[in-house]
Amino acid sequence: MPLKPPILFINFKTYEQATGKKAVELAKKAEGVAAKEGTTIALVVQAADLRLVSASVNLPVFAQHIDPIQFGKGTGHVLPEAAKQAGAVGTVLNHAENKRSNEFIQEAIARAKSLNLTVMVCAESIARAKEIAGFEQKPDFVAIEPPELIGGNISVSTANPELISDGASAVKEIAPKVAVITGAGIKNRADVAKALELGTVGIFVASGIVKAANQKAAIGELVQGFKA
Repeated sequence: MPLKPPILFINFKTYEQATGKKAVELAKKAEGVAAKEGTTIALVVQAADLRLVSASVNLPVFAQHIDPIQFGKGTGHVLPEAAKQAGAVGTVLNHAENKRSNEFIQEAIARAKSLNLTVMVCAESIARAKEIAGFEQKPDFVAIEPPELIGGNISVSTANPELISDGASAVKEIAPKVAVITGAGIKNRADVAKALELGTVGIFVASGIVKAANQKAAIGELVQGFKA
């Protein structure tokens, strides 16, 4: 589905503060901020919580992962059709905590696209982002996240701004229709504004929101960066 930029992707990961009933509570906080500020917020949730969260809010919900499998023998895998039927409008692939081969990613993109699921593929470097942008079957988004900064207190916007600007330029040169998202350590509106200034169309955040003492305030702080 089309997502109007700028976009805040909130990754619930498997944090206790974003699992089950708490996932719904966080989703509703995000929905309140999205409605108030008129911005796009997408929720990236565990497979077990897809149906619960998507039924509770009117926000785009992404699966954290899908597997390029068909109906049948796939115990323990995430079937793309099941994710969609549970309410997912898209999926993330190749997160730093769930790295996959290029062959796997391309097969998963193809399966997702066959179901009209939006796809965001994570890349840990510009070289990896360029590889992904060069796939025949392209994702909608490439999220550039240096793993050493994920969950930290220093944002990629501050620590390595060239990674964002050079990565965005490299992806655009190869695949003009693929948009770039950035993440890792983003904590405030200045980090967000800088990321957009450097060429991205949105941000990918987890602990900065999920583990915040006031989750709603943390979401509100970040979306203010979209207005800078």
